[in-house]
Amino acid sequence: MLVLTRKAGESLLIGGKTKIVVVEAKGGSVKLGIEAPSNVLVYRGEVYDRIIEENRSAAKIKIDDLSSLTSLLPVAAGKKKEGSNS
Repeated sequence: MLVLTRKAGESLLIGGKTKIVVVEAKGGSVKLGIEAPSNVLVYRGEVYDRIIEENRSAAKIKIDDLSSLTSLLPVAAGKKKEGSNS
């Protein structure tokens, strides 16, 4: 892990395209500004950890656990698409 000391208004670059700016530092917190290309996903660490856990949980679901969803198939198949002429 790289550890840097930065003051408010100072920044660092990651990969030449993502810029992290220290907006404010006071008390026990730091406000950061992040400028990244639109194709770069930026998550808070705790949110990313939750996404990973949810994905792992979803991957553990057995096909038998999904059997109750088959009752929804005729309903979904019978609905017209919005804006269709049929």
